[in-house]
Amino acid sequence: MPKQVVPEERRRRRRPTKSGTVLSEPLIVETALRMLREHGSAGLTARRLGLALDCDPSTLYRYFRGMDDLTLAIGDALIGQALDGWEPTGEWRADLRAIGLRIYGAYVEHPQAAVLTVSRVTGRAHELAADEAVLDVLRTAGFSLPDTVRVYHAFIDQTLGFAALDAASLTLPRASRRADEAQWRSTYARLPRSTHPRIAEAAPLLTTLMLDSAYPTALDMLLDSAERQLTGDLRQPAGPSQESPGQ
Repeated sequence: MPKQVVPEERRRRRRPTKSGTVLSEPLIVETALRMLREHGSAGLTARRLGLALDCDPSTLYRYFRGMDDLTLAIGDALIGQALDGWEPTGEWRADLRAIGLRIYGAYVEHPQAAVLTVSRVTGRAHELAADEAVLDVLRTAGFSLPDTVRVYHAFIDQTLGFAALDAASLTLPRASRRADEAQWRSTYARLPRSTHPRIAEAAPLLTTLMLDSAYPTALDMLLDSAERQLTGDLRQPAGPSQESPGQ
């Protein structure tokens, strides 16, 4: 059975740990992020987190119902970092691009945490704020409700998908990452035109561009498509109203 989470006001009255640390949800999440960065997901356990915070592991359940609940809080914290300082400018395309790059950047800055959380739906405050912001940008720009949801869906999934892909690469051992990158020079760049004409033709560009994330390019392509949709809709004359049967 899930443990009862202690209300926030009662947590604040708790005594500090032996080392003088006053526990809080943000502090636990911050410590968990550090542990993920240093040890990966396998190194994040209640016992190790308790040791890092100088508290009994059971104390963590005053703040989270379990490690999965902590995982959701970590994911939400990354989205909160992405939104920190962002303000809409009124230029829908620039605003969406900024949100996308911020969310993507927050995840790849913490690749171990990203691999653990990017596929999760937290339902927490920062995630809800991000969703509300994206939907508001699109609706304010003039997208219809169906198109707003369609673009929102593609935008979020594309951003998280690239974040997951690139974060997974960053969590590989350094030697493995270097070996993967070297393949573009050691294999692709040396393929003969007689057997692989298109790869050979593109090799000079592949050996440089494939080492960087395609997310900014893919994001611009998505925004281009959305802009064409919006512009086309705005240019369409309003048709006759559709009456319900029987009216």
